[in-house]
Amino acid sequence: MSKLTKQNVTILGATGSVGLATLDVIARHPARFDVFAISGHTQVERMLEQCRRFRPRIAVMLDADAADRLQKILRAENIATEVSAGPQALDEIATHTEVPIVVSAIVGAAGLLPTLAAVRAGKRVLLVNKEPLVMCGKLFIDEARRSGATLLPVDSEHNAVFQCLPHGFIPGDRAPARRIFLTCSGGPFRNTPAQELATVTPEQACAHPTWAMGRKISVDSATLMNKGLEVIEASWLFGVDAQRIEVVVHPQSIVHSMVEYDDGSVLTQMSHPDMRVPIAHALAWPDRIESGVAALDPTTLTRLEFFAPDRARFPCLDLAYAAAQRGGTTPVMLNAANEIAVQAFLDRHIGFTDIPRIIEHTLSHARLVEPTLENVLTDDAQARDIAREYISGGVQRRRQGAL
Repeated sequence: MSKLTKQNVTILGATGSVGLATLDVIARHPARFDVFAISGHTQVERMLEQCRRFRPRIAVMLDADAADRLQKILRAENIATEVSAGPQALDEIATHTEVPIVVSAIVGAAGLLPTLAAVRAGKRVLLVNKEPLVMCGKLFIDEARRSGATLLPVDSEHNAVFQCLPHGFIPGDRAPARRIFLTCSGGPFRNTPAQELATVTPEQACAHPTWAMGRKISVDSATLMNKGLEVIEASWLFGVDAQRIEVVVHPQSIVHSMVEYDDGSVLTQMSHPDMRVPIAHALAWPDRIESGVAALDPTTLTRLEFFAPDRARFPCLDLAYAAAQRGGTTPVMLNAANEIAVQAFLDRHIGFTDIPRIIEHTLSHARLVEPTLENVLTDDAQARDIAREYISGGVQRRRQGAL
């Protein structure tokens, strides 16, 4: 880039781990990026710190009480950031005419509508959360083509695949790849005997061996559901059938993905396991900028291991592949049931091995319909109700058995 044009950035989910990493990268390039708007849920103190440092024009809290608290403190400190609350406010900062770049980092299905709004507004959308494409990938790809929006993957595996594809490839088109390999660390229970998984705790599940992530995503990594959702997302981003996307356990988390071509060549992307690498790549694409991550020294890589995942111990992976193959709104129900089950596990209402059982039960009620936005929202709500009812019944049965 011969002449830099400073660009405004909106970060949806600024208080999470990826939001913090995005702000760290932006802070390293003050001549290139301005933080225009940020959003959070209830973490007032963290939002306050960000408003003090970056002085965004707008801060959105999903929780109205949190927004009120934030606004009072900012006024007392004479910080001019405008504070608003609620889903509509998220859509407004995602589509603001002064913002060309929107980072979608809200965890779970909550990020669906504001991310879709940004795509429809023709933004460069940096996709951190995988749920929008899992829930309605075709809709997102179609809307991006219609509006001229650019979808750039930030999830480390998908960003790695994107970097291994030919220059000029546009996410949503069909990638010229024979196979795509998504790597994963295997999570904290990679070597845990199957008979011990039923009694593992949320604290153990959240102790990821290589990545610093939020609690929900950490549990998804432990069940390998995170990898299953990534398979569905990758199939939409790169235009390939899910059966041509393979999951490989790579404990060192140095190789983030691999792309195999028809001539037998396999290209890989390698870096330290730090989200600032894919964030910097997507923010500056097609340029390259400094991310703040230490250089990788190949002489220290004495061992890089790759294994097939144990699908019997981690059935969530096969549930995801099956949902992708069935299509329709089945991936929507997969994601919704998983979100409910993971939260129930974190709240200690169910055990770790109950998570795939709840998802499988919910999927048995899936209907094969076109994934329009209306059907997606309807089946998302239905799946959550089915999962909650199943969990409630199981808790009640356990209580009765203890009497």
